[in-house]
Amino acid sequence: MQIRTLAGLTVSAQGLGCMGMSEFYGTGDQAEAERTIGRALDLGVTFLDTADMYGPFTNERLVGKAIAGRRDEVVLATKFGNERGEDGSFRGVNGAPDYVRSACDASLQRLGVDVIDLYYQHRVDTSVPIEDTWGALAELVQAGKIRHAGISEAAPDTIRRAHAVQPVTAVQTEYSLWTRDPEDDGVLATCAELGIGFVAYSPIGRGFLSGQIRSIDDLDPGDFRRHNPRFQGEAFQQNLRLVDRVREIAEAKGVTSTQLALAWVMAQSDRAGNPAIVPIPGTKRVRYLEENAAAADVGLTDDDLRALEQAAPVGATAGDRYPDMSTVHR
Repeated sequence: MQIRTLAGLTVSAQGLGCMGMSEFYGTGDQAEAERTIGRALDLGVTFLDTADMYGPFTNERLVGKAIAGRRDEVVLATKFGNERGEDGSFRGVNGAPDYVRSACDASLQRLGVDVIDLYYQHRVDTSVPIEDTWGALAELVQAGKIRHAGISEAAPDTIRRAHAVQPVTAVQTEYSLWTRDPEDDGVLATCAELGIGFVAYSPIGRGFLSGQIRSIDDLDPGDFRRHNPRFQGEAFQQNLRLVDRVREIAEAKGVTSTQLALAWVMAQSDRAGNPAIVPIPGTKRVRYLEENAAAADVGLTDDDLRALEQAAPVGATAGDRYPDMSTVHR
C-alpha cells in the first residue's frame, strides 16, 4: 500500500472506515470485524477511522480490541461532537470545550491507547464559537492526548477559523463519483491553499457505486440507507443509471465497479490544485476489504478519467446526501 501525507501525518493511501462494523449498515459480526481490521493491517491499510458515536461507543471498543498488540502499526482516528446517550439516543452536536476534553478521555479509555493520532470534530456546533472548540483541541495536543486535529463536514470559513487556532491536519467530508460537493463548495481548494489533507468518507457512495444494490430490498430492514434520499423512488432509478455507466467502464478495464470508484478518488490526489486525498472505504468483511485494497493498484489513464467524468459529471446524482442536511457544511 502506498502512503500519503496529510499535513505532516503519514498515513496509508487508503484507510478503513469502521463505522459499519457496529451500526447503521445492518447487523454486524464482531469476530469478522476484528478479522477485517487485522487483515487491513496485514495489507498495509493502517489508517483506521472510528468515532465515539458509532454503536454508540461500541465501535471504539471493537477497534481497540482489534489493534491490541499492534498499536505501533496503526494511525488511529476517532471523532467527537455527535453526542449520544448509552441508550443510543441523539443528544445533539456538542462543541463545548469541557465536553471536548471529557469525550477525548472517554475515547482514549475505550480504545485502550495513550494517544489518538487524529482527533476530529465530527460536526460543527454553531452554538459554540469554533475558536473555543479548537482551543480545547490545542490543549489536548499540548497535553499529549492527541497528535493531530481534524474537522468533518465544515465550510471553508469554519476551516480557516479553526486552522488559525490549531493547525487542521485533515478535513473529512463525503467525496466520491456521486458526491462532488467538495469540488464546488471550496473545501478542496481551501485545503490545498492551507496545506491541509483531505479524507474522503463514503468513497463508494455508501456502497451504491459497487453496483450490488439494485433495489431498496437489497438492504437490511434496519439499514439507515433506506431513509437516505438518494436511495428513494425516482432518485434511486436515476442513480442506478449513473452506476451502470460506471460499471461499463469498470468491466472494460477488467476491475470491479468498487475498485474503479476508489481508484478515481485516489487519482484526485494527483490532480493539479488538489490537496492530498485519502479515501476511507468502510467494510465489515475481509473479502470486501481485500477488493477495496486492490484498488490502489488500478491505474487510470487520461481517457479513463474523461470517460468517468462523462459517466458521472458534477450534479448528476439525484437526492440529498442525508435526510437532514442541517448539520453538514457549517
